[in-house]
Amino acid sequence: MRWLTLAIGAVILTFTITPWIGPGALDPAKVLAGDPLDRQIFIQFRLSRTLLAMTAGGCLSLAGCLFQAMLRNSLATPYTLGVSSGAALGAVVFICVGMPAIWLGAVLGAALVLLIVLGFALQQKQLSAHALILAGVSINSVCSALIMLLHSFAGFTQSFSITSWLIGGVDTIPFAPLALFAAFVIPVCAFVIWQAPAWNLLAVGEYWAAARGASVRRLMFGGYVAGSLLAAVTVSLTGPIGFVGLLVPHLVRQLTGADHRILLPCSLLFGASFLAVCDAFGRSILAPADLPVGVITALLGGPGLVWMIRSQHARNV
Repeated sequence: MRWLTLAIGAVILTFTITPWIGPGALDPAKVLAGDPLDRQIFIQFRLSRTLLAMTAGGCLSLAGCLFQAMLRNSLATPYTLGVSSGAALGAVVFICVGMPAIWLGAVLGAALVLLIVLGFALQQKQLSAHALILAGVSINSVCSALIMLLHSFAGFTQSFSITSWLIGGVDTIPFAPLALFAAFVIPVCAFVIWQAPAWNLLAVGEYWAAARGASVRRLMFGGYVAGSLLAAVTVSLTGPIGFVGLLVPHLVRQLTGADHRILLPCSLLFGASFLAVCDAFGRSILAPADLPVGVITALLGGPGLVWMIRSQHARNV
């Protein structure tokens, strides 16, 4: 319980501090007094960006934690099962044809992949982690090949837009779509956390879960849909930000243990803080240039995983 309290405190602290960090200093007195310029910068640019980063980080971390339990694969991420690759392909198609609503292309691409995998799943008598991983790897390969093909034929401006989008980043967003994003993902996150005892069973094994009365097919189906929805909607707004769904759950698991009743909400909260802090660092370290948060998470993610593996090996020796 103390880790959950600490995670809530980290979120509150992050939300309080990170909106004030950026390429230009803001005067809190002017913001609170209602100065038009400072207040507009704080609310419309800094605050909305922080909220998007926290929501996206929480969703990616929670989805990664869910897939690692459901698939019993320590390398599982929110992008493992292919829906995010479909979202990336849809976004690239929209960029290449000159459509302005790139997020819509990402949503349509993710929906198409989701329907393909669900159609495959419904034809199977027993939906297993092995089948889902194979389907995800296949879809990832096909989507990646199509993205490279489209990228090779794109013009200079389109190629730059594709590269920028595929890096992944958090940008300013109006509060209306941000509210829709939150309204969509909050019930999904609540469902995932509510099913924590079931994920504890699946993390041990499908036969173990079935022997204790769990409907493995229903759980796998529900977990796949929930995790894919979290990943797909997040990717449609931010692009594919790497390592959040891999690094944060592993780090939290070392702190809290493997009980998903604590692990899932802590992953959600620490993931929200992690991405918001990374974004604040990225927009200030090379100011006035804005370093995409996907670059920051990649630079931290690789060494972070190596450090965790070494520390875990040292404890086991």
